Amino acid sequence: MRIEIICTGDEILTGKTVNTNFSHISRKLEEVGLSVSWGTTVGDDRDTLLEAFRLAGDRGDAVIVNGGLGPTVDDLSQEIAAKAAGVNLVLNEHWLERIEALFRRYNLVMQPNNRKQALLPATAEIIDNPIGTACGFELTIGRASFYFTPGVPKELHLMLDAEVIPRLLARSGTATISRVKRFHSFGLGESHADSLLEGIEGLAPNRGVKLGFQSHFPQLETKLALRGADPAELARRLLPIEAEVRKRLGNFIVAEDDDTLEGIILAALKRKRASLSVVETFTGGRIAARLAAHPDAESVFRRGLVAQAGSEIEALLNLADGTLSSGPLTEKAIKDAACATLLVTHSTYALVALADRDKIAERPASKSRCGVAGCYASAIKRFFGRAPWKWDSTAFADFSKVYPSRRKAILANHLTGNPPLPKIAAVIAIPRHPRRCPSSSASGRAVQHGDRRVMAGSGGRRTDCVDCRSSARSRRSYMLCSVS
Repeated sequence: MRIEIICTGDEILTGKTVNTNFSHISRKLEEVGLSVSWGTTVGDDRDTLLEAFRLAGDRGDAVIVNGGLGPTVDDLSQEIAAKAAGVNLVLNEHWLERIEALFRRYNLVMQPNNRKQALLPATAEIIDNPIGTACGFELTIGRASFYFTPGVPKELHLMLDAEVIPRLLARSGTATISRVKRFHSFGLGESHADSLLEGIEGLAPNRGVKLGFQSHFPQLETKLALRGADPAELARRLLPIEAEVRKRLGNFIVAEDDDTLEGIILAALKRKRASLSVVETFTGGRIAARLAAHPDAESVFRRGLVAQAGSEIEALLNLADGTLSSGPLTEKAIKDAACATLLVTHSTYALVALADRDKIAERPASKSRCGVAGCYASAIKRFFGRAPWKWDSTAFADFSKVYPSRRKAILANHLTGNPPLPKIAAVIAIPRHPRRCPSSSASGRAVQHGDRRVMAGSGGRRTDCVDCRSSARSRRSYMLCSVS
């Protein structure tokens, strides 16, 4: 079956709106064994739209038209479809009642131009849209069956799965399906991944597996596609190839299939019954925004603190004046900020992504420092340009020109143990519950982890805890050990 997708709209044609609907339709068709032969984009012009419909009707078997079903003057799909099919537009009373009921349900006033959405070609068959006012319909133009769908992504996705694809499969008479396995990797370019997976297609019988790549910076999607008639058989044939891909790409893989980087982070935290807070300066809340939008964030993501000035972060975290605002950021300052975040937000884990300001106007921030603090450890990580990152508790995180999602990858790997965290030279103890410490003060009173009370008679002096190799200053709420 030869299938064409026609997307309408000046905003699509001029590039003002990214055409994600086309990629979604094409991908869903591939998954059921239906390939797209042509893709056409047409603006809101009657003559060019009519020409596109007639051309598609002459050369294809099925055409999916997306967009142009709205109530405004530039929505032309119904009008031009009727003209191309040689029929009149008629008011569909059933769909008009659906539109009126939808407005009443949401206590909204229906505008007169919404009646336009109930005008359909006389020979059209309705394709149901249960969540919107745009009426989908099927219509024969030339030798092809046309399927008209709304441009709103949510409405399109529902209509495509429930109505359009089943009709196409019934028309094609094929039982072939397609299975696609996707690997999402971080830190790999397409050329590097291609070299690592050289010869992978030859592992399948008759070279039936197709390997492909799609870049979503800073991540890369690696796809394995296979067609057949039996879903269980396809899964069995893909199993050893999937294992080989995991072996070759190794720790570069951060997620698979529909999982996302932020989803992996939040899922790992949820399994640990842990929570996370994020502190950002230069990234402007983009890390927190991606985490907070995920469905699992409600029970895991506790707080996102965003500020441009280090002094603001100091105030939010009860840090001493000048910790982050006086001079270049230091390893100690990052550790203090990460640990203070844990105590202020009562989170299990904290991620801080702070930036040193650059005086050059073209470079708003020259270096970004990233700290990760956990229940029993805090560490500083570093990344040099695009070279492979590594764990190092004695170096700073140099993340110049690195996107926020790269910083989240550090936390994802830390939580999943991929790669495993090596022994850190300086460990700061943050126990879940207070416990007795073997060390004691000069007066013989024992030190308790997690106790923030001021040492009697200390006069603000520093007291050390030998057991955890950490230290405490009295009257500082973010310090970790004190004398009971």
